[in-house]
Amino acid sequence: MCGIVGVLNLNDRPPTETTMLLQMLEMLRHRGPDGFGIYRDQHVGLGNARLSIIDLSSGDQPIGNEDGTVWIVFNGEIFNYVELRPQLQARGHRFATQSDTEVIVHLYEDFGPDCLQYLNGQFAIALWDARQRQLFLARDRLGVRPLFFTVNDGRLIFGSEIKSLFAHPGIAAEIDPNALAQIFTFWSTLSPRTIFQNIRDVPPGHYLLARDGEFDIHPYWSHDFSPTADAARPPQEYLDALESLLIDATRIRLRADVPVGAYLSGGLDSSTTTAIIRQYTNARLDTFSIAFADNPEFDESQFQRQMANYLGTNHQVVHCAHADIARVFPDVIWHTETPILRTAPAPMFLLSKLVHANRFKVVVTGEGADEFLAGYDIFKEMQVRRFWSKRADSQMRPLLLRRLYPDIKGLGDSNSAYLTAFFKKNLTDTASPYYSHAIRWNNTARLRRFLAFPSPVDFDQIALPPDFARWSHLAQAQYLEISIFLSQYLLSSQGDRVAMAHSVEGRFPFLDYRVVEFCNRLPPDLKLRGLTEKWLLKQLGRKLLPAAIWQRPKRPYRAPIHRSFFGAHTPDYVRELFSEGALKASNLFDATAVTQLARKAMSGARLGETDDMALAGILSAQLVYQQFVKDFRKPTISQNGYLRVIDRL
Repeated sequence: MCGIVGVLNLNDRPPTETTMLLQMLEMLRHRGPDGFGIYRDQHVGLGNARLSIIDLSSGDQPIGNEDGTVWIVFNGEIFNYVELRPQLQARGHRFATQSDTEVIVHLYEDFGPDCLQYLNGQFAIALWDARQRQLFLARDRLGVRPLFFTVNDGRLIFGSEIKSLFAHPGIAAEIDPNALAQIFTFWSTLSPRTIFQNIRDVPPGHYLLARDGEFDIHPYWSHDFSPTADAARPPQEYLDALESLLIDATRIRLRADVPVGAYLSGGLDSSTTTAIIRQYTNARLDTFSIAFADNPEFDESQFQRQMANYLGTNHQVVHCAHADIARVFPDVIWHTETPILRTAPAPMFLLSKLVHANRFKVVVTGEGADEFLAGYDIFKEMQVRRFWSKRADSQMRPLLLRRLYPDIKGLGDSNSAYLTAFFKKNLTDTASPYYSHAIRWNNTARLRRFLAFPSPVDFDQIALPPDFARWSHLAQAQYLEISIFLSQYLLSSQGDRVAMAHSVEGRFPFLDYRVVEFCNRLPPDLKLRGLTEKWLLKQLGRKLLPAAIWQRPKRPYRAPIHRSFFGAHTPDYVRELFSEGALKASNLFDATAVTQLARKAMSGARLGETDDMALAGILSAQLVYQQFVKDFRKPTISQNGYLRVIDRL
């Protein structure tokens, strides 16, 4: 696991200085504290900050091919490198290391950009082909690992995190108002947009190819929810196939030359992957989880303890209180590099700190099951509303909504008239491609009233695949959740960024592309059967887990918001960022409206879900402005650590 940076001259420019690459790498030292590596020639400079996980002794980057004409810096893991290596050796390639990184180099030599089709992993790749003077940047299928770029003064500049780009002279942070409006609607920006003007990401499942002063971005993989030709297979056959795939996906994610731990939330997903590790390997297993002692509505520690005892793991817990969330929130935003509408990344930040303190670099987690096996309540909401829409005047059908969103305090207790009015909006607009998410997005869009600028956001900004209209209604809803929430928020702000803040790599068996493709093409009723979520996975849970775990209803991971920041012990930085002066300085928000909201929070009045999200969004946006626009400082180069330089000038 690593961080990468680079600069490509798109036209005649002086070579990139080593000190410039080192300065960019300094911004990523948390991603790769074990050493820096640099490649440089007349046209390109590449840098790598390494977190040593595979081939500890000889896997330092950059890594080249046999004749030194192809060079790579790489962030991530290729889990099937063990199987690919002998195939490449049989084709005549000679290996100088035992690393997974070198496999990519030789695959590229044989297949060019099509090498991506052979990789099972989570990655951001930067590869320089000196023979063709061609730069190849690529990102994994689901976007587990980040990769950002910009163009400035005839140079294409890229890095694993945006802050590394800001370390380059001439690039300064500027908030993109349209991106902020997207976040205050969809919970995240829409790829390739980021919160900063002129900074883009390489979208998941895409690669960038730069040559002769030009560059283009190309897709190499996409979601396909088309049903299989043999969709009428018995459920047991699908269950056997899922079990086999998930076992292998978990097994290959244990490949490392360092110990591998696991996150254990007490829910179905992480319990399943942890049980597979315990049942199908002889590895000693350490597990880690979060407890909310002063927030019983968020706490799942009793289920975590039950699973840890059942599996016999060495289990450790980080206890997260309101003050802890407030204390680390500025650090969380420094690493996420974007406004967020939830505080959920903060406990995950503390959890990775616990993992790091226990000298683990790798953890297996359960992310992805809810998206690909229909675990979220938004999928049930869509089913209920479609059922209701067939008899829009029914008084009974909307009562099914009481079974949803147990995590949102008070909603299940709301009177029938409120539930009916809230969920009946555009009830019969079932032909809309955004039917499943329109209520959520329209509700979140109320946050835009706090913005200081006009902020129209059209749902049609979302790019839909050509076959979208032919997919099932559940598949359409899943695609929207996966392409926006999963890739842009969950795997970034709540995943890679807060884990790598403490040099911890997350690995996700449910995001193995083979598991994803299998789940995408399952019959819908094997994922969501009536209002039973993840039906097929629960059948596997019946085999692997205690009944109290696999039978329990889905409980979304959440963390407290306003109680963390407002009350008797409001932190000074919160008071400052919500002050009239700070609000006018950023010019992002209507100071009067925000002040009224802050006073409401300070008074102890009950806040609804939307107000809570507004507080998190405003505070995090103010932190982004303060940290990256107002007070960003270029890093100084540390002399600590190993440095490898390959200079071809």
